[in-house]
Amino acid sequence: MTPEERYIRIAGFYEALKTLSAAIRTQKGGIAPENYAGRFFAADILEMLNAYGEKLASPDAKLKALIKKYHMEFETMKDLTTPSSKPIYEMTLEEFEKVMNI
Repeated sequence: MTPEERYIRIAGFYEALKTLSAAIRTQKGGIAPENYAGRFFAADILEMLNAYGEKLASPDAKLKALIKKYHMEFETMKDLTTPSSKPIYEMTLEEFEKVMNI
């Protein structure tokens, strides 16, 4: 499998994750994306997808457009990635409840 094919598979997983997340949020009463507990996992996958896309040097215009799409999407979500957040085991109960919107 080529690196480009791997990227497309990861992108497919991310798209399926977004669809599943939207369905769960709808089923739970229309939870906003920024209030959904699974948003951190989705943001982490998007961060990985963005980093992997930056390493690819493909001449394929469609793949370049896909990489650019996920880069722009990552720019709007990068504050949700877990590396920039305090680890859960270091959070106080109040911090944890705020992050999880409890």
